[in-house]
Amino acid sequence: MGAYQAGVFQALSQAGSEPTWVAGISIGAINAAIIAGNAPCDRLARLEEFWTLVTSGWPFQQPSTSDTLRAAAGDASISWAMTKGVPGFFTPRPISPLLQPGGGPQGLSFYDSSPLRTTLERLVDFDRINAGETRLSVGAVNIRTGNFVYFDNVHQKLGPEHIMASGALPPGLPPIEIAGEWYWDGGIVSYTPLEYVLDQNTTQDLVIYQVDLFNARGPMPRSMQEAAEREKDIRFSSRTRLNTDANLRIHRLKSSLAAVLKTLPPEHLSDPDVQFLAEFAEENSVIVVQLIYRDRPYEGAFKDVEFSRRTKLDHWASGVADGEKALRRKQIHPVDPAPGGTLSVDPGLELPTSELPKDLHR
Repeated sequence: MGAYQAGVFQALSQAGSEPTWVAGISIGAINAAIIAGNAPCDRLARLEEFWTLVTSGWPFQQPSTSDTLRAAAGDASISWAMTKGVPGFFTPRPISPLLQPGGGPQGLSFYDSSPLRTTLERLVDFDRINAGETRLSVGAVNIRTGNFVYFDNVHQKLGPEHIMASGALPPGLPPIEIAGEWYWDGGIVSYTPLEYVLDQNTTQDLVIYQVDLFNARGPMPRSMQEAAEREKDIRFSSRTRLNTDANLRIHRLKSSLAAVLKTLPPEHLSDPDVQFLAEFAEENSVIVVQLIYRDRPYEGAFKDVEFSRRTKLDHWASGVADGEKALRRKQIHPVDPAPGGTLSVDPGLELPTSELPKDLHR
């Protein structure tokens, strides 16, 4: 599914919109590391190399004749990945460690993610990341405290383990140890780093492209499999919508507060309470452009474990098309933030179904 993010990046990159800051969680952290850890001229090639590698395990051609056949082939490729693992990403563990309580981290996951470390070391220049040319932030969850944490090259030196921690989704992948603490996938708490980005930057005007892989909208399920897929989409997308809506309200409050403080007489500006509120107030404008992947009819509840080459190409192409569409809309209908600071959510591709291209219909 993360190939959709790579496709969106391709559209932005080819339009000359190289990011100054890339933030990601789970598969988004891997894509983000590849982007930040390469020169702009090499980023697309390295993304393509990663996604070609991890989709090289399924040896069969995916049919294109009908959604029914695509669904059956997708289910088969999912079973293959769960049985054989994914090249350059993870391999299945022997059953014995899983049956021994207290056997250590290797007994807490069905797969070994050490191949991912090798892949990251080959495709990502961590010296470039730590030089700070492009800011990189990845989210993970501290298992002991349950707290959401961000690893950020502005605040610390990053290595493969920080990226792996952000994508260590249990019980599939093992926890990752960093400085004596153990971490799991940040998606356990949230799949969007939007709140972190807004908390970290309170002065510059921002244009943020938020690329989501789960869609809140969808039809009424017609089967148990569709019900399971719909439940997963709602569960993951709701966290993104909740965080986006909450940050919209908070930023508007800070902007309004900044405007009110400007009306105070000068003699009140030294008041400690006023100074505290001034630290909370913000005047920068923030535009969030949301791009959301839309499922195809052949995808099911386990679409996030589908690593066939044909599906990767479909997702990547959707990302390119959606990214280009968002850029065209920006040119035709530019967003003009109100003075004093706003957080505007450009709906990107959130259009009625009748306005969507046919290949994006559910």
